[in-house]
Amino acid sequence: MRNYKYILTVFMTLLLAWVVVACEEQDMDRTFEGPYFVRFTDSSLTFKESYNQTISVRVHNAGPQLGEPITVRYAISGTAREGKDYAFEGTKGTVTIPANQSFGEIKLKLINNANNILESQTVVFTLTDVEPASLRVGFGKEGLLGKSITFTIEDDCLLSGNYTGVRQNGAYANLLGITPATATLRDIAITSTDCKTYTITNWNIGLPDLFGYNAIKPSFTFVDTGDNTLTIPTQSNSELGGDTLSGTGSWNPQNRQLSFNLRWKANLRTNAGKDTTLTITFPFTYTPQ
Repeated sequence: MRNYKYILTVFMTLLLAWVVVACEEQDMDRTFEGPYFVRFTDSSLTFKESYNQTISVRVHNAGPQLGEPITVRYAISGTAREGKDYAFEGTKGTVTIPANQSFGEIKLKLINNANNILESQTVVFTLTDVEPASLRVGFGKEGLLGKSITFTIEDDCLLSGNYTGVRQNGAYANLLGITPATATLRDIAITSTDCKTYTITNWNIGLPDLFGYNAIKPSFTFVDTGDNTLTIPTQSNSELGGDTLSGTGSWNPQNRQLSFNLRWKANLRTNAGKDTTLTITFPFTYTPQ
């Protein structure tokens, strides 16, 4: 009797193991047969309205690449106003994923209507249908995942943004006995949190080796006085090593160009070991990119 129970137990154990293995093999052999889907790559994006480069909102095919174009249509909602806050580049309402590719792009350009009112607007894109019909829009229950994206446009201050700067180096060229020339630099950033006092960074446009600032980019602040004139209060920071900056400037409301006369007061030591002060004024012009 004991042998019978032992044999029965072993048999049931082997049978159970066979069932588990058979189920696992069946699950492993099971292949995904679709449907595949398209979706937005991101669920949200945020840009300041002063951003002036083309922005791409990506839609991707989450399945195998197809040998034919994929046409995806979308609806638009939100609080932002087309033509006042943003504009489309290319066909509105439709994005194409090219044949043998995985991504298509909705291209936008932001319109900088900066008015010193710091609010935000949104553009909500929602995928509606796709061709070929073998694909679906969105993933998961009722296709909600990846079906929409909220694009937030943050208002910016009137003078904020990225600029291209130009400086005439005549002031120190004469000092050093070199030929005057013009220096240019892109991606000069101007930011503000209150639309009155602004911070400017990456403005160091080939400053003379005499002062040793060719490897650093000290920042400085200026104040919008409200009548198209600008003031650079006397200031210093650790990067300036005790030197001070001050000056005046202006803003042209027609072309949004900023002009500065930056006064640099440097503390130097002569060959005789005496301390001396040297003041040079640099003219800068910044044009929105």
